[in-house]
Amino acid sequence: MTNTADSGPTDFPLHVPARMLNEFAYCPRLFHLEWVQGQFVGNADTAEGSWQHRAVDVERGRAPASDDADELKEARSLLVGSDRLGLIARLDVLEGKNGEVRPVDVKKGRPPDNPERAHEPERVQLCAQGLILKDNGYMCTEGFLYFAETKERVLVLFDETLVVRTLELLLELHAVARADDIPPPLIDSPKCPRCSLVGICLPDEVNQLAARSEHKARRLIPSDDNARPVYVTDQSVNVAVASGRLRMKNKTETVEEVRLLDVSQLNVYGHVQVTTAALKACFDREIPVLWFSHGGWFTGIAHGLPAKNVDLRRKQVSLPPERALSLARACVVGKIRNCRTLLRRNGRGVPAATMSSLQELIASASWAESPASLLGFEGTAARLYFSKFPTMIRSTDDDGVAAFSFEHRNRRPPRDPVNCLLSYVYGLLVKDLTVVCNAIGFDPYLGFYHRPRFGRPALALDLAEEFRPLVGDSVVLTVINNGEVRASDFTIRAAGVAMTTSGRKSVIAAYERRLTQEVTHPTFGYTITYRRILEVQARMLGAYLLGEIPDYVAFTTR
Repeated sequence: MTNTADSGPTDFPLHVPARMLNEFAYCPRLFHLEWVQGQFVGNADTAEGSWQHRAVDVERGRAPASDDADELKEARSLLVGSDRLGLIARLDVLEGKNGEVRPVDVKKGRPPDNPERAHEPERVQLCAQGLILKDNGYMCTEGFLYFAETKERVLVLFDETLVVRTLELLLELHAVARADDIPPPLIDSPKCPRCSLVGICLPDEVNQLAARSEHKARRLIPSDDNARPVYVTDQSVNVAVASGRLRMKNKTETVEEVRLLDVSQLNVYGHVQVTTAALKACFDREIPVLWFSHGGWFTGIAHGLPAKNVDLRRKQVSLPPERALSLARACVVGKIRNCRTLLRRNGRGVPAATMSSLQELIASASWAESPASLLGFEGTAARLYFSKFPTMIRSTDDDGVAAFSFEHRNRRPPRDPVNCLLSYVYGLLVKDLTVVCNAIGFDPYLGFYHRPRFGRPALALDLAEEFRPLVGDSVVLTVINNGEVRASDFTIRAAGVAMTTSGRKSVIAAYERRLTQEVTHPTFGYTITYRRILEVQARMLGAYLLGEIPDYVAFTTR
């Protein structure tokens, strides 16, 4: 076999882990996501696998060189590699007998019911380990798969058929890794539901939009994530960490504790202090820490190393103007559609002419020939929409007192409570989309519609367009019409209006409730929360940029 490490671009890693042959044989796309893009998400299966490896992951035992193989009895967690093959492997167990060695690979579960009593990916991985050992001078013609659930060993012979198949897959692996495009998802495969990367791959969604499958998308990911954002607004509190928990402490006592396992974000307001240990614990678990001003202005984010999806950022940076305009049209059309739907559902006495004008603007924006004309259509639609926004606000509160008034949209600073609420909730929405963009591998500051200026997270603002009515405006209407905020929750500061601490807590609670609300996805047909929809839409944007789907489809409700 030709030395695969010497062929192709010089930036290709010298050694590929043998376990990646397992992933590649199982699904080439899984290999590409995990190895080339550096993306990984654990699930119950991967956690169980790690648990079953806890004993063999500890280095133990002598491993003499091949010249003294007779002295080898058993060694654990042994690192070996082959420059000829361009492979490296961490052997769970290496056993020696009569001058020959046998690798033992630990697997969770039980042997499958097939003639080999092992799946091809596991056999190929074990054979690769044997080939590496042979390149290091050892005699190795067989190995064992040890299944932890049944405590059984399955013998795998490294015969010519298996060796040839292993080397074929290795060549294919290198070709896929060097290719510009990611392999397509498996179609309607039973392998997908238990794959830990299914939420990143989104196989059914990509196949549906790429017209490769006639089946409706299965909801292969949970409707929502168990972890939740934590908000710390009390200025007397410091955030520390102990025993795997975030601890909100004042000078005398612990005010609140939250398991790190249950935290998706840490949001701190004003001058709340976060200890270095707490920051490190968050970074270790890929929990972003976000800072806001006292009034809720999103001022900064800190996280561990950025996502390794370099190909996605390259496509984002080099996005042609015509494709950027296509994306911008989709987002603006989605926004206007959702504004119209919200008015139709909740407005009182909205003139038919207003609804007709919004429908005409949807058609005009769909065919906008330039960003400037699209901006004009969006601005006209926004003025028309906000001119009727008061029709969705209750005229009086439960005590018969005149409720919040609203004349037009204004900001920086907002000059009335309704505008204050809109700006605050929009800030929360952009914050969440910034986190999503970072997690996926985008540069959140490089957008396709909003100009990347003044430190704005332009891409997060782009993605936020279609969700402003559905999430932001809906939350504002809810807290006003349900009496969750009152006039006493606002203070007038010069020409602007700000919320009190109690008002902010009420709005944050309502915002988080909205994100956990389930809705049927209009494109894929399954039920999912708004929080998860933010991620799905961002990943569909990534699929569009990578050329996997022909168009980006905005999220709209009927």
